[in-house]
Amino acid sequence: MELTENQELLQEYRKRAKELVEKMTLEEKVSQTLYMAPAIERLGIPAYNWWNEALHGVARAGTATVFPQAIGLAATFDEDFIEKVADAISTEGRAKFNMQARYEDRDIYKGLTFWSPNVNIFRDPRWGRGHETFGEDPYLTSRLGLRFVKGLQGHDKKYLKAAACAKHFAVHSGPEALRHQFDAVVSKQDLYETYLPAFRACVKEGHVEAVMGAYNRVGGAPCCGSKELLQDILRKEWGFKGHVVSDCWAIQDFHLWHNVTKTPVESASMAMNNGCDLNCGSMFENLLMAVQDNRVDEARLDEALIALFTTRMKLGILTEKEENPFDEIPYSVVDSKEMRKLNLEAAEKCVVLLKNEGGLLPLDKTKYRTIGVIGPNADSRRALVGNYEGTASRYVTVLEGLQDYLGEACRVLYSQGCGLSAQSDPIIKTGKERLSEVQELCTLSDVVIACMGLDAGLEGEEGDTGNEFASGDKPDLNLPGFQEEVLKIIAASGKPAVLILLSGSALAVNFADAHIPAILQGWYPGAQGGRAIANILFGEVNPQGKLPITFYRSADELPEFTDYSMEGRTYRYMKQDALYPFGYGLSYTDFAYSEVSLSAEKITREGIEAMVTVENTGAMSGTETVQVYVKAIPKEKKPHLPNAQLKGICKCALKPGEKKQVSIHLPMEAFALYDEEGSLMVHEGEYRVFIGGQGPDKRSRELTGKTVMEYSVFAEKTMGLS
Repeated sequence: MELTENQELLQEYRKRAKELVEKMTLEEKVSQTLYMAPAIERLGIPAYNWWNEALHGVARAGTATVFPQAIGLAATFDEDFIEKVADAISTEGRAKFNMQARYEDRDIYKGLTFWSPNVNIFRDPRWGRGHETFGEDPYLTSRLGLRFVKGLQGHDKKYLKAAACAKHFAVHSGPEALRHQFDAVVSKQDLYETYLPAFRACVKEGHVEAVMGAYNRVGGAPCCGSKELLQDILRKEWGFKGHVVSDCWAIQDFHLWHNVTKTPVESASMAMNNGCDLNCGSMFENLLMAVQDNRVDEARLDEALIALFTTRMKLGILTEKEENPFDEIPYSVVDSKEMRKLNLEAAEKCVVLLKNEGGLLPLDKTKYRTIGVIGPNADSRRALVGNYEGTASRYVTVLEGLQDYLGEACRVLYSQGCGLSAQSDPIIKTGKERLSEVQELCTLSDVVIACMGLDAGLEGEEGDTGNEFASGDKPDLNLPGFQEEVLKIIAASGKPAVLILLSGSALAVNFADAHIPAILQGWYPGAQGGRAIANILFGEVNPQGKLPITFYRSADELPEFTDYSMEGRTYRYMKQDALYPFGYGLSYTDFAYSEVSLSAEKITREGIEAMVTVENTGAMSGTETVQVYVKAIPKEKKPHLPNAQLKGICKCALKPGEKKQVSIHLPMEAFALYDEEGSLMVHEGEYRVFIGGQGPDKRSRELTGKTVMEYSVFAEKTMGLS
């Protein structure tokens, strides 16, 4: 029995927390609702800073393993591996905490309450923070977010290894420039079908310890003070027992920008009364006056504190020293050989092969005497890490990875080619001064590797980027600056060429799709990224990543950025063909599907088991991502029906000629749809089940030359799900 399931122990923790809170003065109580909670020496309570980050590694607190950014991890489509990475992150987190505690270091970014994962839906590729998420799909985000939470929190019977936090609750995905004043208008159907499922999974299945409210409003109420979100849905509907933390300085937005309150006291009262327990910021200093003026019942304040101290007790870091296995994790595990090995594996798993015309990849290093490496991201450390990152002891850029891999086998020539964006290199007046160098490298090289894209200075969080774009959001989906001009020179040279994209979001690389033979999407692949990409380019590793987002041909295909309706958005509701579709990704080998069977033709509350045999029919070992999609065709016509949606995944590693039987369970919920009132229903009618290594869309068929296997099951009557 895990701690999260041990109700007796949880009740004991809450009892002890209640006894502790009862001994506090009102001033002491208020002080503990701030993220920088001071010590209460007379009660033996040490100071604690709640603010820490672990999006893709322990962040902002010295040396730690810098794993691929979250969107890259999502491209693995691998639930087990995501938990393994999160477990490694919490191991380093505990090791660093144990070391810091010995020196009485209780500063920011030194605690065990990690404000990760970000399970918002990446609904629009222009959103700057989308690379912090697990992509555009509610099902994939739910499964990966859930397992990330489990990896961080651990499986001990008595203690949490670390406390995870699902953020930002809810309906939050830009625009960044408007987030402090924006009201995300959303239908009940989209709310429950798209924006809430990942939070629900983290709460109900993952028992996530914390939830962070978003900056924006939903339905007119700011998320950090929303009765509907924090009380009705989170606590009553889902039974959440942990604590709620505000996004940083979000509560002051109530009166400064949202204009739903007039004073700091009113804002603090609104947040606390509606279920926010902890303030990242300083607004909760006003709770002293709020309680004294009867705006907040002291019993509600006590309730918040009991939740907060219960978390600290679950972590085993509050009062008397107890036997805690996590206290024994030594600092030597940080940045260890084992961590670097896992990080390299993560970087290799996340790369997506988008194009491989004529089987150009993998490259044979014995065939080339000179390789040209060109582009602003080729030797960029910043393009490895994304945001909310830690500090690696060594970064391996793409250029360095290729140089290390090739050694003396052939010569590697390098040109930056251009700045990452039009204004990123003040020395270059016209952007053309390095284009002659690009032409010369192409002339001298037997094969050209272009490394283009973005970095977290061009896409990121408002106030955290300082870029030339819109507070971290992208103005369009194009390669910025002169990057495409460099690509055109490379294409015109007639030399074999590979494009490596390092970015945290989809780019409209239409020219490259038409003119560059091979394209890899490398995301922000972490500190080992250059080594991983070299291994893939030269066939030491077979790419297995799949796209967790849609690549569009143009931002013109998208609805307005401020429109939160899902109509026309993502693979689930788009009507046009994608440039590269969700779930797509090539391999150096080939896979065949056979012997498909479904356990039933009728949908019942037991669900349906899908069985399929997968065979590696190629000459190289590889890993297939088996994907199951469901398309509802109700007997009674329904509005806003989604396209086929992902409802099952399974990773399958196979040697050449090897076969494996894969089983994927489709629960009744896999066939259910939310209606306009937010009720989950399986409607009478037909449901198409698609099984294969890609989605059932037309564009996937065009790109791979393959079709997925299709079957029909039926619901004989309409059934509601609680």
